[in-house]
Amino acid sequence: MTVKVGLMLVPDADPSDVIETARRAEEQGFDFLSCGEHVLFHGPTPNAFVCLAAAAAVTTRMRLLSALTIVPLYPTGLLAKMATTLDRLSCGRFDLGVGVGGEYPPEFAACGVPVPERGARTDEALEICTRLFAGQKLMFDGSYARIDGYRLDPLPVQQDGPPLWVGGRSDAAMRRAGKYGTHWLPYMMSPRQLREGLERVRDTAEAAGRPRAAVSGAIYAWTAAHPDPAVARFTALETLGEVYQQDFAMLADRYVPTGTPEQVADRLAEYVDAGAESVLLSPACSTAEFPGMVTRFAEDILPRLQALPTPRRTQSTGATTAGRAKIGGI
Repeated sequence: MTVKVGLMLVPDADPSDVIETARRAEEQGFDFLSCGEHVLFHGPTPNAFVCLAAAAAVTTRMRLLSALTIVPLYPTGLLAKMATTLDRLSCGRFDLGVGVGGEYPPEFAACGVPVPERGARTDEALEICTRLFAGQKLMFDGSYARIDGYRLDPLPVQQDGPPLWVGGRSDAAMRRAGKYGTHWLPYMMSPRQLREGLERVRDTAEAAGRPRAAVSGAIYAWTAAHPDPAVARFTALETLGEVYQQDFAMLADRYVPTGTPEQVADRLAEYVDAGAESVLLSPACSTAEFPGMVTRFAEDILPRLQALPTPRRTQSTGATTAGRAKIGGI
């Protein structure tokens, strides 16, 4: 097996652009297309279920990942129904990425959800959704949801439901990934932190009675590539500063792969060597620069990453292994 490479839609893109972007991304060879979401944020934001439904209608091969659905903002029964409907609409190509959010409290206030409850709500929702996806007729009396003999109808196309990508870097996120996830998808991590975190995730999976190999490593990578490395770095800093409303100068060199396409590919290969079987490329650029950046990714980075073998998932504690860290000569 080889590394899977996905493309993240630019956060402030007009949803009407999704159809053409999805068609093009599939033609360019990306393995999956991803969309994030917020109800409210510092700038324009989409809804992942709606945008990916549009993408599903115009693609046939690519998988479709929500990265990330802010789980506590949804009633649990509605979340399960929407995920199932999108899985059926896409003929079993939907992957559900889950996160707790909380970095922008106004959207929680708008949805009537207290920020301090976001973790507990997410844990309860994952417990319910995994059981509903499996076809159970569920009786559940929880702190935030009551399910009284409800069964999903129809069920998802994929057995046991869409694969769950659990996002986040916190201890709680790692615990959720180990207990429920098929993938762990952190961001703003070094390769060393990814390797160490993945071991912790698999320790949790093992403690929960799951195989260590049940959880695949992934990385969400804000990325900018340009023939001039200085231009790539400036583009990333400007974009991320606007998205997150903070100065990224101290973080970019450590966590954001930038530079020439070859430099970016080599840096991303270090994450593969650390255990990432999937790489989600999030272009750190403006909406106007997005098409050109994606073309650069598709022509100069995508084939290099897809040529790498996936890391071997070990059943005992220890580092995963991949083919090699440097791929600039491919």
